[in-house]
Amino acid sequence: MQRSREGLALQGRVLVDLSSNDYLGLSQHPLLRERAASWAARFGTGAGASRLVTGTLELHLALEEKLARFKNCEAALLFATGWQANASILPALDQLSRLQTGHEARMFCDRLNHASLHHGCAAAGVHQKRFRHNDLGHLRQLLEQHTSHGGLSFIVTESVFSMDGDRADLTGLRALADEFGAFLYVDEAHATGILGPGGTGLAGALADLAVHTASKALGGMGAFVCGSSALCAWLFNQASGLVYSTALPPTVLGAMDAALELVPHMERERQHVACLAADLRRVLEQRGFGAGPSTTQIVPLIIGENATALGLAEKLEKAGFLAMPIRPPTVPHGTARLRFSLHAGLQEEQLEALVSCLPSGPFGRQDPGLAKRV
Repeated sequence: MQRSREGLALQGRVLVDLSSNDYLGLSQHPLLRERAASWAARFGTGAGASRLVTGTLELHLALEEKLARFKNCEAALLFATGWQANASILPALDQLSRLQTGHEARMFCDRLNHASLHHGCAAAGVHQKRFRHNDLGHLRQLLEQHTSHGGLSFIVTESVFSMDGDRADLTGLRALADEFGAFLYVDEAHATGILGPGGTGLAGALADLAVHTASKALGGMGAFVCGSSALCAWLFNQASGLVYSTALPPTVLGAMDAALELVPHMERERQHVACLAADLRRVLEQRGFGAGPSTTQIVPLIIGENATALGLAEKLEKAGFLAMPIRPPTVPHGTARLRFSLHAGLQEEQLEALVSCLPSGPFGRQDPGLAKRV
């Protein structure tokens, strides 16, 4: 498979990409390509060691300052991937709890959190207290039951949930965190760059710590954590994924640096994606399909049975669309789906063609087509 500005090439055919997370199309942007190549030519292809040995280059420090300004926070810290960040930060926070209170951390986690967040809790050896998805009432019950048991409390959520495309109630979570003295941890992987003011995500000042990826809307690789200077300093020395991994290379840093210059000024692209997603949700509902609670650029076509989802994905591929089926255990049993990830390079005509390939749902009616906008 090969990516180009036109789509994804598969077995000699160029398919319209409806599955990747390159929401702004920046992975093919000339500025990212040029800066990645330029920084490789100037600074080499690798950092040479982990950050705590000799791997901290001036490039890392300068980029972390730039990321902190982008997010309007005290400090930022680079990681290799979002998975690495979540899987190693949560154990480091548990260590902090044990040091300060003598008790393990209490992790209150949305049950639909990304696997990396669940893995981080498992790596810390703490038992998650999972609340029903986006159910603040259930979270309140758990907080009332467990906040007197010692240990620091952490509310852990995504801002945009990757399989359903819905959003967490971050304002409500912040209020509960304040009421119960908890720390709010937000994974912004699918919001960074594509949602929020200037593409800065949805958490803003609501989160005590936010994890962002550069591998989706920022078009490159890597991740970064934003929070207080003290917190980032603790993670720099305690997050095992950072301590024991070679630092990010100049090529990756260059692409991220370039993306940060472009993203704040891409409001037209963000609005285009939002309009496409709203149109697609409306038409899916008119055809009798469920699009779930999506309010973002991720629009799931929930089908149910695995075989049916695989068959529809194959039909769409023959028609020129790449829409990968998502099946259990990634999603709950009986909710196999096509997960449409919309991006700025898509045109209304392409979405019209996609819809024409879809069967009518069990409660469908004649489709009037996507709304044309002036």
